[in-house]
Amino acid sequence: MGFYKEHYIEVMNEIIEENRNALSAVDSETVERFVEDLLKADQVFFVGVGRVLLSLQAFCKRLAHLGIKVHYVGEITEPAITSKDLLVVGSGSGNSIFPVAIAKKAKQIGATVIHIGSNPHGDVSEISDYMVRIPVRTKYYLNDEISSNQPMTSLFEQSLLIFGDTVSKMIVDERKLDMKELWKYHANLE
Repeated sequence: MGFYKEHYIEVMNEIIEENRNALSAVDSETVERFVEDLLKADQVFFVGVGRVLLSLQAFCKRLAHLGIKVHYVGEITEPAITSKDLLVVGSGSGNSIFPVAIAKKAKQIGATVIHIGSNPHGDVSEISDYMVRIPVRTKYYLNDEISSNQPMTSLFEQSLLIFGDTVSKMIVDERKLDMKELWKYHANLE
């Protein structure tokens, strides 16, 4: 039973360092462009699958706490997307079938499409206006990907979650939002 107790700090530090390396590799000029597009859109939609969707839903919820109109594709109250809106596609590989199909549809409607992922050669790259690249290990094992000792694409999903919180905090800072005031956007049927 002592293995987990003794190993916890070592593994936790390894995971934090992997995330630090991954997020430090994201191009800050692309982040600037992403935040500008996020803030000028009438509505922001998110699409992804699996654990990526969970990270995107957390990002979506945090932006809602900042008073931004956000939705994730497939929610029961999802409104129509328009040419004034933004679709954020989360896909490490850039080839997940459902997000690629949704990106194509959004592009046909005239929405701005941004891919947050790792693989710059995926199918969604051909559709997106641009990519925010978190260059971490994918199933393709590209030469320039940041390696991870975690299972499968855990590092991408974690980095995506932290990226969303980082962007949200930058918006709070730039807009000088009062943290206590933000609670008016938090769910209160709890």
